[in-house]
Amino acid sequence: MATLLFGRFTYLELAGVAGTILGLTSAISPPPPAITTDQLTARMSAAIEGLKTLRCTVKAQERIGANINQARSIMKLTYKPLRIYIKNQKGVEVLYLQGQNGGDAWVYPASFPYVTLSLDPNGKLMRSNQHHTALQAGFGTISDLLRTTGLRQDNSYSKSFRYVGDTTLQGRISYVLRSDFPQFRYVSYKAGKNETIESVAERFGCGTYRIITRNDLTIGEKIPEGKVLQVPNAYGRRTVLCVDPKTYLPILVQVNDDKGLFEKFEFLDVVPNQNIPLEEFSKDYKDYKL
Repeated sequence: MATLLFGRFTYLELAGVAGTILGLTSAISPPPPAITTDQLTARMSAAIEGLKTLRCTVKAQERIGANINQARSIMKLTYKPLRIYIKNQKGVEVLYLQGQNGGDAWVYPASFPYVTLSLDPNGKLMRSNQHHTALQAGFGTISDLLRTTGLRQDNSYSKSFRYVGDTTLQGRISYVLRSDFPQFRYVSYKAGKNETIESVAERFGCGTYRIITRNDLTIGEKIPEGKVLQVPNAYGRRTVLCVDPKTYLPILVQVNDDKGLFEKFEFLDVVPNQNIPLEEFSKDYKDYKL
């Protein structure tokens, strides 16, 4: 997998090579204002935290085993309270409403038995063959990449992001944040008392998926005290974020690890903070099969 960017490019250099590197539209638009790494990361984090509603389409690529699974989904979200509607290209629909349905999501599988199911969004059935939960829809995972907390054993990955220049994406110039973390590797970790997959993932900032697959764990499993796990020491070896200079929201994230491409998400038709009628978060909405 070719890397997205190899150094700090000027606007004109990036405009010329963007189509080759990213495989994206290379139409030239005016360069965005000059910005520093600290300004860009702060504004992106604030934009994500300030979201009240979000509509978007997400093109996803995730490495599952030896394969790269691809999906395209439309998403609608409101925050506080959290409401999520997702529909993918196969017609599978997910509706989650915070505080309703006993904490479960409603899922229309678009296949046998063709009835709406109530499923735990953190459970095995809804997590099968994907890196993230439905509750992380939108930019939840991206905000975690840059987050530093006292629970992390090492915050050097989160602090490794740098503004490296601009590129053309979706027909317009965007800022590029990149993390190069060559020290990425799997390390041994002895689980403590009452340790869970989630608590280990938070400690290392690596996400739960690779912990589960590398150690043959079951989603939701409590880890026996003293069990030695193989855990990534960061989220990726090289991570690239492209940020819209108008909204400061991410429009692409690509993560490579020791095996190459781990995941890539492109956000299209992003509409933040515009009212979404409450009826669109109802099982009975006319356009849904829920």
